[in-house]
Amino acid sequence: NGNDVYKDKSDLSIDEAPHVKNSLEWWYYTGHLEDIETDREYGVEFVFFHFNPRNKKDYIMVNFAITDSTNQKFYYDYKITSLDELLTADLPINLSYADKKEQYSLNGQMGKYHLKGEMAEYDITIDLTTSPTKQAVLHSGTGYENYGGYATAGYYSYPRLTTAGTLELNGTTIKVKGDLWYDRQWNCIGVWQKEVAWDWFSVQFEETNEELMVYRVYHVGDKATIYGGTYYKADGSAIDLKKEEIILKELDFWKGKKSKVEYSVKWGLEIPSLNMDLELVAVVPEQELSLKFTPIHFLHYWEGMCNVKGAINGKSVIGNSYIELTNRGIIDD
Repeated sequence: NGNDVYKDKSDLSIDEAPHVKNSLEWWYYTGHLEDIETDREYGVEFVFFHFNPRNKKDYIMVNFAITDSTNQKFYYDYKITSLDELLTADLPINLSYADKKEQYSLNGQMGKYHLKGEMAEYDITIDLTTSPTKQAVLHSGTGYENYGGYATAGYYSYPRLTTAGTLELNGTTIKVKGDLWYDRQWNCIGVWQKEVAWDWFSVQFEETNEELMVYRVYHVGDKATIYGGTYYKADGSAIDLKKEEIILKELDFWKGKKSKVEYSVKWGLEIPSLNMDLELVAVVPEQELSLKFTPIHFLHYWEGMCNVKGAINGKSVIGNSYIELTNRGIIDD
C-alpha cells in the first residue's frame, strides 16, 4: 500500500494480494516437516514469484525444493512462465502453474494456505495446509524494511504456521506435520540485482516459541555490508535488530558443484543485546539451486534446511532454521 506505515495488522490484506505491475514480489514458504510415523525430517521450500519488468506483461516463477535429511538428498525444480492476463489485487490468493507433467498452486490468505506441488523429474509431490499460531510480524516495526538506504521493500512474515499434509517421495506417501515460515515481500527489485549479495536466516526456537530473522546484504559497488533483523517474542512483541547488535561468523564451507561458489554451511550467530549465542549447521551441505533464465543467464543460490543449538540468557535452546545465500560469488573478500 504505497509507502505508508501500517496503522495495525488488519491492513495486511492490502499487501497480501498481488500488486499490479509489480517489479518483483514473492510468497515464500520454508520449513521442517516431520514424518508422523517415523519422526524422519524433511525440509521444504515452496515459492511463487511475480514480476512485471516493463509494466506490460506478468510473469510468475515457482521454486520447489525438498531436503531428505535421512538419506542426505536434495531435490529441486523451478518453472517460469508468462501469463495471458495481468494479475489482479484480489484475495484469496490464487496462483498456479500447470503443464502436461507438473502442477503448482497456492491458495489462501492471512496465514491459512493450501500449497500443492509436483516435481515430475523425481516423482515428488506435496499437499500441505497451514494455519497461523501467531500473528504476522511487521519487520522494522512498520512492514517496510530499509536496506541501508539502497532499497526499501515491503516485508512481513508469519514465522510459525502449523502445517499438515502429505509428501510423496520415492514412491511412498508420507503424512507430515511441522511449522512453516512464510515471508511476504514486494517492491524487491532493488535487493535482487546483481550488485547485491544476500544472506537470510530464519530460526524457530523449540523451547521458547520465539522466532528470529536476520539478514546481511553486501553491496558490491560501495563495498557496504548491511545487517538487520527481527526477534519475535512469545508474547507477540517484536524487537527490531540493528547492525551493531548482530555478529555473524562463517565456520565451514561447501563448494557448489555447478556454480563452483563457496557457501557457508556452518555459522556462528551472536546477538549480545539478547544474550544470544547460536550455532547454525546445514542438515545437508548440498542444497544449491541453479536456475537458467536464458542460454547465458543463470542464478545460483543456496537455500537449505539447518539445525540450531545454543543459548539465550544462559539457557540451552535448539531450533529449526532455513538459510538463503544468494549471489555469493560476487562478494569481494
